[in-house]
Amino acid sequence: MRMPANFPQPAAHDAAPYDALLLYSFGGPNKPEDVVPFLRNVTAGKGIPDERLEQVGEHYYGFGGKSPINEQNLALKAALEAELAARGIDLPVVWGNRNWEPYTGDALDELEKLGAKRAVALVTSAYASYSGCRQYREDLATTLDKRGQLGPDGSTGVQFDKIRAYFNHPGFVQANIDAVVEAYAELETKGGSGADAKLVFVTHSIPDTMEAASGVGHATYSEQHLDVASLVAAAVGEQLGHDVEWELAYCSRSGPPSQPWLEPDVNDLLTERAGAGLRNVVLSPIGFVSDHMEVVYDLDTEALATAAELGMTAVRAGTVGTRAPFVQGLVDLIVERAGLARGEQVDEATVGSLPAFPSVTPPLCCLRRHEEPSGIPALCSEDMYR
Repeated sequence: MRMPANFPQPAAHDAAPYDALLLYSFGGPNKPEDVVPFLRNVTAGKGIPDERLEQVGEHYYGFGGKSPINEQNLALKAALEAELAARGIDLPVVWGNRNWEPYTGDALDELEKLGAKRAVALVTSAYASYSGCRQYREDLATTLDKRGQLGPDGSTGVQFDKIRAYFNHPGFVQANIDAVVEAYAELETKGGSGADAKLVFVTHSIPDTMEAASGVGHATYSEQHLDVASLVAAAVGEQLGHDVEWELAYCSRSGPPSQPWLEPDVNDLLTERAGAGLRNVVLSPIGFVSDHMEVVYDLDTEALATAAELGMTAVRAGTVGTRAPFVQGLVDLIVERAGLARGEQVDEATVGSLPAFPSVTPPLCCLRRHEEPSGIPALCSEDMYR
């Protein structure tokens, strides 16, 4: 199954009323000395001692203390700039992170130097949940507030809109289809059999409480993934000429063992399926937009090692990264959001069974948990002050 014939094509558009695009990401350390300070930022408020953070940081130390995410964000920034220029859209791209340099405040400084009055934010998370949506909007509001630029009516020094959750945008889905088809071809070169290979989609696990809260007003985090996975598997099967069996698994859980998180863990799933005779696997990191630490460690290091120990032939599909359908789709979303901001009637392109998620999030959307609302202002939402 290919994307519909009306898949959005590159075209020149006006990005007004936006003066700039904020590419907004998680961040990661660039050298060993950064690892513990970075993890302090990530776990702020949880009281985790540095000794424990050193242990957690072993994943990073194994890669020289450097996360691949920063270079990948720079690559995505360059790809977006090229696509915007190709369409004749004059929109500077500024990069900022929640947890490491360049921080949110650094990005705001750059936006102010550009003279930006209104910017559109693109978060490097395709799915809607607290950690993939609201936490970014809270961080943006908190940073503006510390700068004295967040008024009681929600006005800011630089005003922001946000691109909607884009998991079901045609560009994101097509890029994942292409990556999985390539992985099946790679499996054959390694002596595996694509005809009976199971396709295991993998995403970042979240606590069950966050999963429940993610479903206020729309499909939950896991339901979003299942919808995309079914589309990708069906399209891959059509291209390969045979049905593709698939499952969704999770990785990167943290927190105390007593706290329930989404399961199954990808290593547990592989172990269970090996016991039932599975010998060929394609892992698709459908929950991630680039090959950052959760991919290169949790999948490329741990999960592929588990598969090898179990006697499986396994390959890992690529992420959407800077693939053309994904980058073109992101620019389509920028154009779409600009049209909505101008009050125009806009065709919000989607594939799958779920509708386009709102660009201005509804009340109580993507809280950390139902029973304990955050109470923190979150930009780009109807309930900025609860």
